[in-house]
Amino acid sequence: MGIALLVALIYGESDISAFLISGGINLVIGGLIVAATSKAKKDIGKREGFIIVSMVWIVFSFFGSLPYVISGSIPGFTDAFFETMSGFTTTGSSILNDIEALPHGILFWRSITQWLGGMGIIVLSLAILPVFGIGGMQLFMAEVPGPTPDKISPRIKQTAKTLWVIYLTFTVAETLLLWVGGMTFFDSICHSFTTMATGGFSTKQASIAHWPSPFIQYVIIVFMFLAGTNFTLSYFAIKGKFSVAFKDEEFKYYSFFTLGFTALIFIGLLISTEFGVEKAFRDSLFQVITIITTTGYATADYLTWPPVLTMLIFLLFFFGGSAGSTGGGIKIMRIVVLLKNGYYELKRLVHPNAVIPVRFNKHSVDAKIVTNVLAFFIIYFVIFAISTVIFTLIEPDMESSMGAVATCLGNIGPGLGTVGPAENFYHIKPIGKWFLSFLMLLGRLELFTVLVLFSPSFWKG
Repeated sequence: MGIALLVALIYGESDISAFLISGGINLVIGGLIVAATSKAKKDIGKREGFIIVSMVWIVFSFFGSLPYVISGSIPGFTDAFFETMSGFTTTGSSILNDIEALPHGILFWRSITQWLGGMGIIVLSLAILPVFGIGGMQLFMAEVPGPTPDKISPRIKQTAKTLWVIYLTFTVAETLLLWVGGMTFFDSICHSFTTMATGGFSTKQASIAHWPSPFIQYVIIVFMFLAGTNFTLSYFAIKGKFSVAFKDEEFKYYSFFTLGFTALIFIGLLISTEFGVEKAFRDSLFQVITIITTTGYATADYLTWPPVLTMLIFLLFFFGGSAGSTGGGIKIMRIVVLLKNGYYELKRLVHPNAVIPVRFNKHSVDAKIVTNVLAFFIIYFVIFAISTVIFTLIEPDMESSMGAVATCLGNIGPGLGTVGPAENFYHIKPIGKWFLSFLMLLGRLELFTVLVLFSPSFWKG
């Protein structure tokens, strides 16, 4: 909150006291917690780890809501919590109807919640979740054969430090390019925060459509793509080991899906609209990358496109970025393993005595990991189906319910119907906002991290 307070002081707006009060509350409560736990046992086992990981996002969202409530920018606590949870989970769904009317300090705080949440999920997915046996990074194999939870450094602390350097470097680079492209410095840094976090919060109600500049939009396209790429690959690329990235199977599929969907939508727009070639290509590429990386920016309203193109966009809701990126969703790596396992099952039917393991990056994938992926995929869609049915009891419109559930579970931002890219979540009933906030957390923490807390056996000694 300190940086947001500094921004508020620079612009001399009414949100200064909100950050002072919020910061004071955080310091007092934080100090009391530290004092109360100073003599507590420092060893953290799996059980404690699951609880801490899940509670961090809830606690951060609770205290992160204070500047909104105290400043009056978002008067109701439910709306403030929804906006903050959407920020820290890098979802990007919003309840704000007049973003430009907010003070600069609040806008900056809104952006930085996503930036901090984005790095938090990278460190979580690369360095922590694999230790619990549930991280998507169990599958990552760059130079060392076999799944390993930590490919950058043998120590979590060093891994986190290295990732922060990469994350910050990309953020600074994008900020400078957007500034050169015509954004104000304030808008540039806010959008760099939310791009690298694949969060999608904008300082403008029209999102990136506010800037029709092709240069600005292409810059954001490039950095959204980088943010949706495994950050470990970015590390190797920076070290000059480009072959590691180009040989990585997940990166190949990530690029293939992006280009494939872009080509389909591009052709559809050329046939069904009067867009020029460059405009059709840019809108297609932007919308595909913003959805597949779960960023959630908008330069066009895909709900006004022909239904078949809207359905292609909705299909992308269930892809997600690469494992080890700031993107949400199912993740490309899981989809690849799922497709390969399905293909190999057909081969096993033809050759029942043959041993045909699922291979990823030329290495066999442990059967337990394949089972984990299949379980994740099934549970993901079961949760999506059940949640959609539940949400229709709150919001009767089926299209909007499907879109709201899919976008919050996948941490994407815009959905379908009344929560599409040209709308927001303001009209959702309070109970619906709490339910969607839970789905954001559930999707952000890879399902199992949260679901395990509801298992009676988890709490047994």
